[in-house]
Amino acid sequence: MPWGGGKCVSRPQGGDHEPESQPPHDSEGGRQTPFYHLPVLTQQVLDFLQPRSGKLFLDGTVGGGGHAEALLQHGARVVGMDQDEEALDHVKRRLACYEDRFCALRGNFRDFPKVLGEAGVSGLDGILVDIGVSSRQLDSAERGFSFQKDGPLDMRMDRGASLTAAHVVNGYELENLARVIREFGGEPHAMRIARAIVRERARQPFTSTLQLAELIERACPGRGRKHPATLTFQALRIEVNQEIAALREFLQEAPRWLKPGGRLVVISFHSTEDRETKQAFQRMSAPFLDKKEWASPRPNPDCLLRVLTRKPVEAAEAEVTLNPRARSARLRAAERLPA
Repeated sequence: MPWGGGKCVSRPQGGDHEPESQPPHDSEGGRQTPFYHLPVLTQQVLDFLQPRSGKLFLDGTVGGGGHAEALLQHGARVVGMDQDEEALDHVKRRLACYEDRFCALRGNFRDFPKVLGEAGVSGLDGILVDIGVSSRQLDSAERGFSFQKDGPLDMRMDRGASLTAAHVVNGYELENLARVIREFGGEPHAMRIARAIVRERARQPFTSTLQLAELIERACPGRGRKHPATLTFQALRIEVNQEIAALREFLQEAPRWLKPGGRLVVISFHSTEDRETKQAFQRMSAPFLDKKEWASPRPNPDCLLRVLTRKPVEAAEAEVTLNPRARSARLRAAERLPA
């Protein structure tokens, strides 16, 4: 592959490379951290992907570049994808010193076959995705992810997308709104919150994050340490960005882009995402398919993987102490079978 040709180049916009450093997000325990957030389960990612010189990896959710840099430090080549233009700009600056081995491409990880195809990239030794919102996106009030800072009800990771949280909150019918909050947030009071939203929006539409957060707090007070709006905001983010649908599409295609022996690593932070990953791995690692109407099992044409993680890998307590975001992280890994 001509690494410097086509679209697969990484050049920061102006200025020499300087390591990015930003004040820490509250969830990081008040510690100074790299841009966006401390990458979770980094050692486990390295153990499964086994990076070294000559290997080519896709980081489909490159974000602040923490995992990508760890791979690069072991001599690998890395293609970093992200749908967030701001994140890509920062990661280009952070990893500019690896320009001969790193390139950044914009796009949702669900679209990686199209994006990589256009860039002339193929034959991957490993693929990584780390699904979830970054600390820096949470900290930016104008992005609308946080219930602690007032901003527009946006929540789009790709600012070019049309669907916003305001569209969901003000436009979805009661039953559909309750379904989103229940299914993607795991919120036990989903219907109560949905009814409160529908009543309030009849009086005036929702336009800001604090307006919605305060309404939810009134509808469901007294949640202890967790803010009552936490699960609803999570659900809205997943719906706005179509994260579950994106994960399903990605998991269907990712194994086909791996070389034999190549590895796929998925880090998720929500039970629905982890379940989708588990089921996809099971489906694509079963040698045979069986149905009641069949006389006998039949070979599975999609049997492409060997599962490496019987149960999801979780962070050790030492990592959680350093980076509280790691507490809910779940890692699953699989390996492409020989052709």
